[in-house]
Amino acid sequence: MDDITYEDTRFGLHAVSELLVAGPQYRRFGTIRMRIVLGGFAGTKWPVSVLGSELVWAEGRVPLTGSFAEVARQAGFDAVAPPPGLYTDGTGLDPAEAFALDADALASIHDWFAVGDTALRRFAEQPPTLWPEHFDLSVAVEQVNYGVSPGDWSNPGPYAYVGPWTPRAGEFWNASFGAIRPRSAVPTVESLLEFFREGRDRAAAG
Repeated sequence: MDDITYEDTRFGLHAVSELLVAGPQYRRFGTIRMRIVLGGFAGTKWPVSVLGSELVWAEGRVPLTGSFAEVARQAGFDAVAPPPGLYTDGTGLDPAEAFALDADALASIHDWFAVGDTALRRFAEQPPTLWPEHFDLSVAVEQVNYGVSPGDWSNPGPYAYVGPWTPRAGEFWNASFGAIRPRSAVPTVESLLEFFREGRDRAAAG
């Protein structure tokens, strides 16, 4: 799997989260929050999940391929993004656009979210939220964000982060919003916990 294949799949899955989960959920229930489930992710209230390479609901499942609108139609709803103004940094893809997801890249992203979900639950003792804006999984504790991301425009590969609401200075803080570490440096639940705990201690020290 090359970097372009990974990034294309990450971007496509990000759009899936917006157009097939968070957007339809917001239209019906007024929330964009999502959560990690075994093998993928789902809305906190919307009864539709992304499991592996499929969209799954109570009455069936369909492969995540074709256009977002067609996948949603087969599941009995309309593909729609969260409304304008709710956030500013989504994919901006049209529901009519076609997409394709690489199986290896999908597995890598789902696995990273699963590792992050376990670490964040152990660290914060609360369920983390998967957000559609940046497609990252996070918790906030005492005005510090902790999370994992499969990548974004600035950092295309998967990473973990600690983001104090008030900027900190020092060698640990290597990003404009706080501290990041590539997945290769924190690949396990235990190494993520160590990073989050160090970030908590350094943020508390000021």
